[in-house]
Amino acid sequence: MTHQVVLVVDFGGQYTQLIVRRVREQGVYSEMVPWTTAAEKIREVKPTAVILSGGPRSVLEENAPTLDMSMLEGIPTLGICYGQQLMALRLGGVVSNADHKEYGKRAITPVGSANYLSGLDSYEVWMSHGDQVQQVPPGFSVIASTDSCPVAAMANPEAKKFGVQFHPEVTHTLAGKEILRRFLKDEAGLVGDWTTENFIEEEVAKIREEVGDGKVLCAVSGGVDSSVMAALLIRAIGDRAVCVFVDHGLLRKGEAEQVIETFGTHFQGNLKAFKEHDRFFGVLAGKKDPEEKRKAVGAQFVQVFEDHAAELQGCEFLAQGTLYPDVIESGSATSAKIKSHHNVGGLPDWMTMKLVEPLRWLFKDEVRAVGRSLGLPDDMVDREPFPGPGLAVRVLGEVTPDRVKMTQDADYIFRSELRARGLNKGIWQSYAALLDVRSVGVMGDERTYEQPIVLRAVESEDAMTARAVPLPFDVLEHIATRIVNEVDGVNRVFYDLTSKPPATIELE
Repeated sequence: MTHQVVLVVDFGGQYTQLIVRRVREQGVYSEMVPWTTAAEKIREVKPTAVILSGGPRSVLEENAPTLDMSMLEGIPTLGICYGQQLMALRLGGVVSNADHKEYGKRAITPVGSANYLSGLDSYEVWMSHGDQVQQVPPGFSVIASTDSCPVAAMANPEAKKFGVQFHPEVTHTLAGKEILRRFLKDEAGLVGDWTTENFIEEEVAKIREEVGDGKVLCAVSGGVDSSVMAALLIRAIGDRAVCVFVDHGLLRKGEAEQVIETFGTHFQGNLKAFKEHDRFFGVLAGKKDPEEKRKAVGAQFVQVFEDHAAELQGCEFLAQGTLYPDVIESGSATSAKIKSHHNVGGLPDWMTMKLVEPLRWLFKDEVRAVGRSLGLPDDMVDREPFPGPGLAVRVLGEVTPDRVKMTQDADYIFRSELRARGLNKGIWQSYAALLDVRSVGVMGDERTYEQPIVLRAVESEDAMTARAVPLPFDVLEHIATRIVNEVDGVNRVFYDLTSKPPATIELE
């Protein structure tokens, strides 16, 4: 099936992935493409519309990211922040360094009437810019401004070219979704023909074409991503999707047993389980650097699969639950690498199986929707995210069986107390992590020199941004008391209040 496609050209903006997500929320298929390869992609895809993202650089710099605007002739285009400035500069307008830089919430004032910013419920927007358009190009008109930004938005409806200096994709722009909807539906004429059901149908066809008569080793962890991936593969190729669970000893308390039971119930026993605690703890011994730990875990996963190749009946393909945020955080042509994900950047060069990643371009909420459409139970679909390397990245410093057990026990207390009070509802992710430091304490009138636990619980929509959950103090105090009293080796408990950004959801 051929969809209408919106290409989002990435100029290195921190919110670019959110633009893609907001477009998809309108039922419109969208892909992100680096500005360096955008011209080729536009020729190949022939998009119905294009959005130019923000970016950290100045359009006035030498060798600044750019795009040949003639490529966009006849294509409805929306420029956001840097994208508006680039469009204005390349089409004959004037851009300059702003006398008053704008960062944070601002109120725009509409200029004129009968444009796609008319009659919004709110004009509070999120600005983040140093340069700004001083004079619009020929054929454009100013449709919004602020006290210090004369061209907060511009439009040339005849040419289907539009620009905004603010960021409609972030939630701080209160009418942002409506602004994007108006551009996509009213100005660009998109009908919204991309649905969860369409995705399943098309991905099943792609899997069948890619795999042919071959077998796929489907790496599962019991998490949302791998479970949905397994269900999708089973839908596509049935028993030729060989589900494999590697118990590496780095899961949450009791989780290995739960995974085996769940897959036996919902996947008709189509699961092979390998207990490999010694292998993983062996390769992690002495390693403290988080990147080294992630890559070591990723390498061992593949080594386990290859060591059991005969038992796995010669699978030629390896399926993984890689998601779009994994790809973004592992680095792309225009974005910095935040961390390697074992299923994106940490696999070894010697891996011989071909990768199959059916969820690679989906956000977490889209994966959950696919899971529900595939008939997976809510307790599986709504499971909190858990990192592929498991507790290897929640035990800061060296990973040992004793330190993992401390983390498992503290995590179990924290999460079970939240569930008992109904506080887990609305939490995106909650966990306990063990710090690689020691602190002085007093227990039983004796001095202790033991390790602290950090608790973290965040709210999020897609894992790209997150905010700490304001848990009641008395609950945190009770949990801290339980952890210190019940977990040997812990004498302090902290609660992490940092948002993402500047932090990440995981500590490592």
